[in-house]
Amino acid sequence: MPGLIYEKKGRVAHIILNRPEARNAMNAEVWDLLVKSWIDFRDDPEVWVAIVSAAGDKAFCSGQDLKEVMEWMKIPEDKRPAQPLPEVNPMRGLETFKPVIAAINGICTGGGLELAMACDIRIAADNARLGLAEVKQSVIPANSGTQKLIRLIPFGKALEMLITGDFVDAQEAYRVGLVNKVVPYAQLMPTAEALAAQICENGPCAVRAVKELALRGIETSLAEGLKMEIEMSRRLARTEDSQEGPRSFAEKRKPVWKGR
Repeated sequence: MPGLIYEKKGRVAHIILNRPEARNAMNAEVWDLLVKSWIDFRDDPEVWVAIVSAAGDKAFCSGQDLKEVMEWMKIPEDKRPAQPLPEVNPMRGLETFKPVIAAINGICTGGGLELAMACDIRIAADNARLGLAEVKQSVIPANSGTQKLIRLIPFGKALEMLITGDFVDAQEAYRVGLVNKVVPYAQLMPTAEALAAQICENGPCAVRAVKELALRGIETSLAEGLKMEIEMSRRLARTEDSQEGPRSFAEKRKPVWKGR
């Protein structure tokens, strides 16, 4: 079986980490498949939402496969192949404005939490434990961890997690805003799938527009953000879906979105 499974069900793409025997640690194969699946999801007009999940009930992802890293480090520096972690990946540089949901169970640490933070909505099972423990090995979470965490939760709590390497449980993650919802483990995937279905009921062009505005707006001034909002509204008005929305409402029927 591959280390990552990528499949599409209707409008929803599923990205499933599939190394439960290794707590879904990310090796070179997983990284390669993750990047390819992320690009395919981004570029396929037929899929509108993605769910990132993991096989097994012990871990969402325990981060980088350190055994593979150690073997890589044994190779003389002038003969090493490219490092297992690709420079451009979903956590850093590989952007999509389609919504992505993380369904988190068990251990979620290191690159696993960085992957979860690359998603837009995080749903945690009640057995989830989340953290960035890199400092315990005298390294840092350098694939977006130090920058994403401080933007998602209160700075003091983020800094505490970063410098201690300690984990938080699902309820604490919810309390500080690191996850959007906590559900029993048995309800994790049904909850994620229900949310994906709900999002797919909305106009996909509008969904992508508000995500893009939110991501770009948080990095700029309010004045610039308002200008972007006006321009995006004008662009959206030229889509077929922007005509379908009011028309279907007036005709008292469910809209038929085309994503264009």
